[in-house]
Amino acid sequence: MGKARILILGGTTEARALAAALASRADLEVVLSLAGRTADPAPQPVPVRSGGFGGAEGLARYLRDEAIDLVVDATHPFAARISANAAAAAAECHVSAFALRRPAWVPVEGDDWLSVHSVSQAIAALGDAPLRVFLATGRQEAHQANAAPQHHYWVRSVDPVEPPLAVPYVNYIHGRGPFRLADELDMLRQHQIEVVVAKNSGGDATYGKIEAARQLGIKVIMVERAEAAGLPVVETVDAALGRIDHFASSLMKRGV
Repeated sequence: MGKARILILGGTTEARALAAALASRADLEVVLSLAGRTADPAPQPVPVRSGGFGGAEGLARYLRDEAIDLVVDATHPFAARISANAAAAAAECHVSAFALRRPAWVPVEGDDWLSVHSVSQAIAALGDAPLRVFLATGRQEAHQANAAPQHHYWVRSVDPVEPPLAVPYVNYIHGRGPFRLADELDMLRQHQIEVVVAKNSGGDATYGKIEAARQLGIKVIMVERAEAAGLPVVETVDAALGRIDHFASSLMKRGV
C-alpha cells in the first residue's frame, strides 16, 4: 500500500513547523512548495518545490501528475490568490484540502489601531501632514508609499525593495523575523517613528513592533486580512497534525 502524498503550500513559520513534524513519518510523503519570492530561503526539513504553479489550472495539473492526496494551504494570511487557487484546484481534482492560518492579532488595552483593508488605504490614511512612518508591509506593496511622498519612510523587508521607492525621504532596513521587543522599541525610538503601517499577519515572529508601538503610544494603521476562500481552517500546527492523522488513517482503512 502506498504512502499518503501531502503537498504543503508554504512560506510561513507554521508551514515549516508542520513539515518538520511530518518529516520522519514513514506513512507519508511530504513536499513543501515555496513561491520562490525570497532570494535566500531558509533550509527546510522536507523536499522543496520552488516557484509558482501557473494558477489554479497549473496547480490542478500538478496535483494529478504527482497523485497528491491532501493539500495543506499554509501560505501567508495575505496570499489570497494562492489560497483561492488551492481551493479551486483541490475541488477540481477531488483532493482533500484545508488551510492552516494563525489567528489574527486583536487590539488590546493601550493599542491605538486604525483598521483598513489594503496597503493603499493605509497610505492614504496617513493624511497630508508629513509623518515619520515605519512601513512594515513587506517589499511587494511598499511602492504604494509613492502615492504620499510627503512622509519620511523607514521600510523593512527581507530582500531589497526593487525598484526603490520614488519618494525623497526613505531609509531601508533589511531583516528577517523574529524581531525582539527590545530591538523594536530601540528602532522606533531611534528613528522617532510617529506611525506604524503593518499587515495583520498574526503569530509571534513580528508581533514585537505592535507591542512596542503600544508601549510608546504610537498609532498603528493595520491592514486587515480578507476572508479565507473556500477551505476549512485550523489555527495551530497541532490541529493540522490531528487533521492529517485522521486523514491518513481513513486513507489506510480505504486501502488506497
